Amino acid sequence: MPPFSPFPGIRYAERFDPALVTAPPYDVVDADDRAALVARSDRNAVLFDLPDEADGADRYTAAAATFDAWRADGTLVTDDRPTFTVYRMTYTDDRGRPARTLGVIGALELSGPDEGRILPHEHTTPKARTDRLDLLRATCANLSAIWVLSPAEGLTALLEPDGPARDEWTDDDGVGHATWVVDDPARVAAIAEAVGSRPAVVADGHHRYETALLHRDERRAAAGPGAELGSDQLMALVVELTADELTVRPIHRLVEGLDAEALGDALAPWFTTVGAPVPASAVADGEVLALMDEVGALALVGPDGGATLLLPAEDAFVGVEDLDSARAAHALGQLEGVEVRPQHGTDLVQRAVTGGQAAAGLLLRPATVAQIAENARSEARMPAKTTFFHPKPKTGVVFRAC
Repeated sequence: MPPFSPFPGIRYAERFDPALVTAPPYDVVDADDRAALVARSDRNAVLFDLPDEADGADRYTAAAATFDAWRADGTLVTDDRPTFTVYRMTYTDDRGRPARTLGVIGALELSGPDEGRILPHEHTTPKARTDRLDLLRATCANLSAIWVLSPAEGLTALLEPDGPARDEWTDDDGVGHATWVVDDPARVAAIAEAVGSRPAVVADGHHRYETALLHRDERRAAAGPGAELGSDQLMALVVELTADELTVRPIHRLVEGLDAEALGDALAPWFTTVGAPVPASAVADGEVLALMDEVGALALVGPDGGATLLLPAEDAFVGVEDLDSARAAHALGQLEGVEVRPQHGTDLVQRAVTGGQAAAGLLLRPATVAQIAENARSEARMPAKTTFFHPKPKTGVVFRAC
């Protein structure tokens, strides 16, 4: 089982407003987003978590220099003892109900997927690791936590907040964020024991996890046998694998090579049309997802922004996982001349199709927490781009030196 340990957290000094200095995950921030975050505060974490490409090859060295300078000038302060950070996000779920995600940030001992202690829950698509590896080499710091799920029952109860939060704010999307520093020895030991009792499942951050393994191996080779290195661990947000603490959204598919009508015809061996056409308004506001769930169908988005419900044909998916992502991969993978790319949000799929950026869109239903838990138990992997965990934790809550 993966040991889970407290560490001396590196945090923004309390005089800084976390709403101004935290940032979304690096992989959802484009150039305009980055500029807006820097305009919000010249101490925003994006300055070193997402180095500016305009700085060229020296951008990672510059990022490390910024991180070190902020530690030196008191922008960032370090806990005087090892701690865990309890992190809560509160929000409204996709059906309008109040929801939360409660987890704990600590240092998870790295192990390869073949060791069975940290398990990727889905396959990954090819992605360059150079950026994150170069940043990790330059800073030797975990600047954002990967998101890990723990099957350990009762973990949430150990994390229930006690007393006022150290930091609390609401982001631009209306999501509430709050953190608590935990250093009580008995509580720290109980949390570490709970997380370490079961294999951990990577929910989000597969590429950072793989990059951390590469960095660990590089540093082990350089240091020689027996050396104890901070790079043997990786900062992780651990959340109990329970439906009460997780909101899982689907990742849809944009299709090129066949327009919606031709794609519908090509998919006939695997799907049958069911029900009335879904109006564009129901696609735009996400109401289509409830219709899909009710009928048990996927939905094909056409150039008018409306959709057609596609019911999986009986016996067409023998041996295929009971997931829309698996059904879509199985059927689309057998069509010649078709290119597929992922897209979040029914409204964004609709916008891409009606705006001509995609020939058609295929809306999928999300994987359930029960399916994710079963995959974890069986150590199987879901197809790439199956799950989108919402909301995303912010970068800047805490950092870890390695």
